[in-house]
Amino acid sequence: MQDWARELGFSQIGVSGVDLSSCEDGLLQWLAQGFHGQMHYMEAHGLKRARPAELVPGTVSVITVRMDYLPRSTPQDWQCVEWARLQRPQEGIISVYARGRDYHKVLRSRLQKLAERIAQEVGALGHRAFTDSAPVMEAELARRSGQGWRGKHTLVLNRDAGSMFFLGEIYIDMALPETAPVTAHCGSCSSCMDACPTGAIVAPYRVDARRCISYLTIEHDGAIPLEMRPLLANRIYGCDDCQLACPWNKFAQSSTLPDFDARAGLAGSTLVQLFSWDEATFLRCTEGSPIRRIGHVRWLRNIAVAMGNALNNLADTHMHASIRAALQGQAAHSHEVVREHVQWALAQGQAN
Repeated sequence: MQDWARELGFSQIGVSGVDLSSCEDGLLQWLAQGFHGQMHYMEAHGLKRARPAELVPGTVSVITVRMDYLPRSTPQDWQCVEWARLQRPQEGIISVYARGRDYHKVLRSRLQKLAERIAQEVGALGHRAFTDSAPVMEAELARRSGQGWRGKHTLVLNRDAGSMFFLGEIYIDMALPETAPVTAHCGSCSSCMDACPTGAIVAPYRVDARRCISYLTIEHDGAIPLEMRPLLANRIYGCDDCQLACPWNKFAQSSTLPDFDARAGLAGSTLVQLFSWDEATFLRCTEGSPIRRIGHVRWLRNIAVAMGNALNNLADTHMHASIRAALQGQAAHSHEVVREHVQWALAQGQAN
């Protein structure tokens, strides 16, 4: 299977069992503390997430895969390159994983092809493929099948690839030998926790999504809490800080696929440029991209916050003027959320 998986662009493959009962208490505690925020589907699915055979009856094994996603042209010092974006407040930062094609589309089709290839070899195979698309404990299944260990930021870490990879699963109705888990190698390191700009990693291996910038810019609907807005800086879709700070990501690997190469306009563009997209432009520029799922209103909301932060952090009067003009152009936007965030941003500029 390893050879078939690599032919499809996967970096590694493993097999896990389906008994995740030891994770149920932790999942229930996390939900009880409200750390899932507005992700109500997490609560609605309940313990089905930890019970693969309930989600897909007949499942007895889970094939896990990971796929590296750094763009093919990624430089060796990519972490430094990404950190430097925070020093340019006029630039909009989009998480690395979201600059190319939607990973759901890439992985799902390739997982299906892998399942079909296995079925050709073994005969009739009941299966269902997932990638961040159903109540599946992806990181735990990856850990149990030897893809890596759980870092203190809760992401999976691999000695040879850091954490810059996507995960996918195929639930199957055939028993396969399980691959052994690997030992953890975080030790006393707390770099990811120290780097989190909002303190979302409230304890080792525990994240409060309500404070996570990825959650706030992607999953959260409505107004972004006032106290969180300055902490977003110029991050407009997702956040990579905990991964940028992780020493293991010096081993992160570039993808072999062109799908994750950064699209023109999504890396290095100014906030003013991105804020100028009307809805038709937004839909055109994000076609086949994971960014499209947040919609135009959240896109403008996020950029407005970043523009307000830029007005507080830029000394260049010309940039101030262009940002302020762009914001004023949306001050009468039809959606209340956009109007409120624009007004907040303009108020930041007035404080200078």
